[in-house]
Amino acid sequence: MNELSLVASILERDTLRYTPAGIPIVGATLQHQSQQTEAGIARQVEFEMTAVAAGEISGRFANAELGAVHRFTGFLARKSRHSKALVFHIIDFSAAE
Repeated sequence: MNELSLVASILERDTLRYTPAGIPIVGATLQHQSQQTEAGIARQVEFEMTAVAAGEISGRFANAELGAVHRFTGFLARKSRHSKALVFHIIDFSAAE
């Protein structure tokens, strides 16, 4: 199963655009910061991740507040067919508690 849930903030966001097939899409960079436990040791985790929101969710995502923390759900896929880079495809999001 390819399912990802991530609490992150929207660091940067592109303008809403349309694919050649007419599907609305927004690209963004998400920023995550947390403390995780690995092998019994606390570890500070910080990273940025490329993400996209396509279809119906793209309009709501395009209007979400930059810097606000959200819980995102979606899946990972290659950036393109020939790329090894991964992109987080956002299916839904809500304000983080």
